[in-house]
Amino acid sequence: MAEQMQGLGGSVAWQYASLVREAFEHYHQQFSALTARARLHFEATAWSAARDDAVARIGLYDQCIAQTLSRLPDRQGIDRCSWSRVRDCYAQLIQELLDQELYKTWFNTLTRRLLAIEEVDASVEFMAMDIEPSDAITHPVARHIYTVNEARPVDAFVRLLSDVRFSIPYAHPLRCAAAIAIRLQDDLAHWGSHPVRSIELLQTVFYRERRAYLVGRVLGEHRFSPCVIALVNEGGAIKVEAVLSRRRDVAHLFGVSRSYFMADLATVGDAVVFLRSLLPGKPVDEIYTVLGRAKQGKTERYRAFFSHLQQHPSEQLVHAEGTPGMVMAVFTLPSYPLVFKVIRDRFGWQKAMSRQDVQDKYALVFQMDRIGRLLDAQTYRELRIPRQRFTPALLQELLEGCSQSVHADGEEVIIRLCYVQRRFRPLNLYLREQPVQAQRAAVLDYGQAIRDLACNNIFPGDMLLKNFGVSRHGRVVFYDYDEICRVSDCHFRPWPVAANEQDAMADEPWFHVEAGDVFPERFAQFMGLPAALLALLREHHGELFDPAWWQGLQQHFAAGKYPDIPPYPRQLRLA
Repeated sequence: MAEQMQGLGGSVAWQYASLVREAFEHYHQQFSALTARARLHFEATAWSAARDDAVARIGLYDQCIAQTLSRLPDRQGIDRCSWSRVRDCYAQLIQELLDQELYKTWFNTLTRRLLAIEEVDASVEFMAMDIEPSDAITHPVARHIYTVNEARPVDAFVRLLSDVRFSIPYAHPLRCAAAIAIRLQDDLAHWGSHPVRSIELLQTVFYRERRAYLVGRVLGEHRFSPCVIALVNEGGAIKVEAVLSRRRDVAHLFGVSRSYFMADLATVGDAVVFLRSLLPGKPVDEIYTVLGRAKQGKTERYRAFFSHLQQHPSEQLVHAEGTPGMVMAVFTLPSYPLVFKVIRDRFGWQKAMSRQDVQDKYALVFQMDRIGRLLDAQTYRELRIPRQRFTPALLQELLEGCSQSVHADGEEVIIRLCYVQRRFRPLNLYLREQPVQAQRAAVLDYGQAIRDLACNNIFPGDMLLKNFGVSRHGRVVFYDYDEICRVSDCHFRPWPVAANEQDAMADEPWFHVEAGDVFPERFAQFMGLPAALLALLREHHGELFDPAWWQGLQQHFAAGKYPDIPPYPRQLRLA
């Protein structure tokens, strides 16, 4: 068939193009089927099954790409010239589709694996820089609109809840509707005496972990605000748990430290445009990613970053601020909120791990419930950046100390593998810069972050302050994953009591330590906190230093029990 493609062109190229489009649509159907099951899991409180489906959906893209490659006829005979004609036919097949950018990203992934392409090749793939930004979409997203009567505002919310039906009832629909009305009236009182004139909600219900979310916006006479209504299943009945109307709270719900939503959207681009209108400060790539479209999120992030790089031709990539890591070299563009992390060729003597171990840790995080405490890390391969865009010191370090991942090719630097994350302020620097009150708040949230991770069977391993970052809203997250593991895989032990003074004064442990042994009583010496802040941490999070607490968590995990951690502060929950 490949010979026919070279000789005849047209009809055979169309057959390949049609096969690729059908393969994407088959993937999309499977993605939708997995996503739709989130409603069933929510109704049945089948949280373990929901976790399994979330992990399965993450791996679905690569599985379907591999299946498509195996079904391509005569794939060994396909060359770049013939595949270029397939690309042109495929572009015509999808040009009228709303989500054509998803189709293009699919085609590019398939192309790179089919032709074993490492470098960008404009002749056979769609160029990320040419992809239209999603905010060019003008198609209205499917939504419900409710007019709120000033005299009886609760009526609108009764209708709203009656339109969102589950196989189980609402516990108290009128009480829930009244609670929504009162919360919005209170939160938006500064809009005037009749603040809420109408409310618009996406028809699609969003699910994640143990909650369902109704996502939309509330409109006043002259302004609007995001509106997210959080639902929980308590004892076989639905209850409204919270109403979020501040952009800060909604942005956190859709943040880069959260797992992906299960939202069975008929089309994605129009939903992204709508969500961007609610959260104008949030990049398009992050919205695609949090909707589970991680590959498209990567494409959008690539396009946005390199567009920014071109618009700032004199700015150079520099070492990221903070303490250099023993495993990763980290750099950034000062004017852009991303960091690039590259694995070093050799690690510090304290790190008993291999390069593959590090890659496995990052892959593990990709599948975890991140519960607002682990930053999403996207993997990029074969990035080409002009040599002059690196400071000399950074380039020297990358070429000499990260040669397995970075090499020079003429006037370009090629990065074979790197991890890209949002840039947060390292906690150790934050504590030096902030006044006492902000320091105390950050340390308490640092302890809460470790606790939240632990309660979801995640052990950060290295609790040094430099491995945690602080968001612009003061929330602490963990972003260094080379020692991360499951709490259930650790052996938490009390620190042995020395039998004599000689043992007590020894520089090295006088007792045997196995791989996986963890001594919570010794955490303090690795945190690097000043005495006053350490005392504050012990006062409020003393359980972190108690091996019995960690052992109790392990017992809960063995019994299949996981605590529920709401993704918003307690004060936002309805009474």
